[in-house]
Amino acid sequence: MAKAFFRLQKFLRRTQFLLFFLTAAYLMAGSLLLLQRTRLVLQQGSRGAPSNQALPVPEETGRAGITEPRGLRSPRLPVGSGALQGPALDPRHGPRWLASRNSELRQLRRRWFHRLSSEQEPLQPAGFKARKRPAEHKGTYMGCFTHDSRERTLKGAVFYDLRKMTVAHCQEACAERAYSFAGLAHGAECYCGNTLPAAAAEPEQCSSECRGERGSVCGGLNRLSVYSVEQPRAAARTRRNVIYRGCFRTPENLTDTFPASLIQPNLTVEMCSEFCSKKEFPLAVVRGQECYCGYPTGRFPLRQGADGLRCRGSPNASSAAGGQYCLVYQTPVQDTRCTDRKFLTTKSKVFVALSSFPGAGNTWARHLIEHATGYYTGSYYFDGALYNKGFKGEKDHWRSRRTICVKTHESGKTEIEMFDSAILLIRNPYKSLMAEFNRKYAGHLGYATDRNWKSKEWPDFVNSYASWWASHVLEWLKYGKRLLVVHYEELKQSLIPKLKEMVEFLNVTVTEDRLLCVENNRDGNFKRSGAKQKNFEPFTQEMKDLINRYILTVDEALRGRNFSGLPREYVPR
Repeated sequence: MAKAFFRLQKFLRRTQFLLFFLTAAYLMAGSLLLLQRTRLVLQQGSRGAPSNQALPVPEETGRAGITEPRGLRSPRLPVGSGALQGPALDPRHGPRWLASRNSELRQLRRRWFHRLSSEQEPLQPAGFKARKRPAEHKGTYMGCFTHDSRERTLKGAVFYDLRKMTVAHCQEACAERAYSFAGLAHGAECYCGNTLPAAAAEPEQCSSECRGERGSVCGGLNRLSVYSVEQPRAAARTRRNVIYRGCFRTPENLTDTFPASLIQPNLTVEMCSEFCSKKEFPLAVVRGQECYCGYPTGRFPLRQGADGLRCRGSPNASSAAGGQYCLVYQTPVQDTRCTDRKFLTTKSKVFVALSSFPGAGNTWARHLIEHATGYYTGSYYFDGALYNKGFKGEKDHWRSRRTICVKTHESGKTEIEMFDSAILLIRNPYKSLMAEFNRKYAGHLGYATDRNWKSKEWPDFVNSYASWWASHVLEWLKYGKRLLVVHYEELKQSLIPKLKEMVEFLNVTVTEDRLLCVENNRDGNFKRSGAKQKNFEPFTQEMKDLINRYILTVDEALRGRNFSGLPREYVPR
């Protein structure tokens, strides 16, 4: 017995040494492999991939996506009676082919969105030092004041930058709009105005550090750090952003309609706009020598404009018409009756999607829905640029049910059936393709360069994404449980009626004044501006033939589900 025990002890001792050497060898090999991979990643990161680099796809796919089979260059689509007219479709390129192709494109899209989100600048916690040197403040610190997001004291322009807000950044933005004061709250919100807040707060209550500048104070919880801004030159004030809204019939009761007024001999548009801006009103109304300030309301909705000839010429032209018509201008002051937003207090029982093809105006629709309902919208993805500009639902988990609806570009059966209902937003594919191509190369607000449009990326992009536009609609029509189809063009043309339909579909009740406020702020912060080429036509005839046939397929599918077909302006092109 003792001899057997001794042999077992000897065996275990040898095994311990063996296990020790094997473990050491394993750890050394793992460390070497980790160092090698880290070095490779660092080398790749130092080189940096170009922004227009194509996605890594198999050899049989194109640079910008999966290329069309050769037979797809001239497909034949079936057309029902009463639909948009066109040639017949070869069945192998009909809805079934698009559905199978959609499965392949979903995999490409996921890699596409993953690459976009990884390329975006990561968000940093509050207090991150975004600048090497603190920005130089222009103006005087006026103190800490109370702040109510619903009844704001600084009622001018407002914007967010949850990543890089600084005192100087806010001051410069307010100075460009010719405001006198700039207020910062929560470390990332900037408010402009011409009237200093009346209720002061204790200095220590403004303790939030600016998100983009360590050591600078940007308000606090319901507190504003207010700074005066340098007064711009007189020439800059005359260039203030005043927008002509049109000629309208004068309301019957001017006193009840407009809270502020001014009678001035030789009144000019600039004088009236300046007066209303100082009074913090978004509308300046001119009738002869009379100036009125106010908001769009049920008494003065700004929906039915009069013939411009009735207000033609100088402001006194309206007096010549017996005072029945007036000129209306938009001042830089923001209409704040619909800017308050929050998350749902209880989880939504109905899980609603806001689905669209990329470039179809999903961000704009979210802006309208948030301001109309007062609730944030969520997103299936995470876009840091949108989050930094105030779309706080971007950071919330898309299945939290704390948002009124969830943005998605997905169109697989599984992804669609996760939602109880959906608003399906459809836009002219020609416009959608161009908008998405612009976003791909120049972000949400820019335009792609001539070099981008003339490169091989553009035809590859059209070949891949045109079929995605069609398959996206077809899949949602097939698997969607409860749909509200909204055409981007109709929403843009008839904003209030279409927005009412969307809000009712979301089971939210809103006032007419809030909808008018949304209309007054309809563009939001994501309208492209700049050097847009006039009469720019990037589509070849071959591309048009391909897209037109997809349009006819979608039109027939919509009619088959008892929805109205696509707007006639989609084809021919």
